[in-house]
Amino acid sequence: MDLKEMRAASADDRKNELEALRERQFTLRMQKAIGQLGNTSEIGKVRRDIARIMTIIKQAESRA
Repeated sequence: MDLKEMRAASADDRKNELEALRERQFTLRMQKAIGQLGNTSEIGKVRRDIARIMTIIKQAESRA
């Protein structure tokens, strides 16, 4: 989901996306811990996506 789609999405969709990203982050961390993760940069990408969604959620809350 890109930035424009995140901003246009409903609050429930954003929260669902945030939960999915957190689950993905957990999975990646576990794969790294047991040595199965080949591309470690994926963890940073997911962290940044989580931060983006949280920022958009906070901005929407402050406007309401």
